[in-house]
Amino acid sequence: MGLLKELLLLPAAPVRGTGWVLRQVLTEAERQYYDPSAVQRELRELSEQLDRGEIDEAEFDRREDALLDRLEELRQRSSGA
Repeated sequence: MGLLKELLLLPAAPVRGTGWVLRQVLTEAERQYYDPSAVQRELRELSEQLDRGEIDEAEFDRREDALLDRLEELRQRSSGA
């Protein structure tokens, strides 16, 4: 019965494979998004951009707030788990 089921589902294999790949990509993207070292690296890069004059204070504050929110969310996730 297992072989028959696989044969009947064979036309859907590309769709199932694509779904698996998308789940793997999403999992990795979330892991990187919530990695504290990546957020800290982005904060350093942001500070360097401000020092070089590539961004103004308003842009720095906006992006810094978003990064600090990510760090806070990470801390809440890790303490709640």
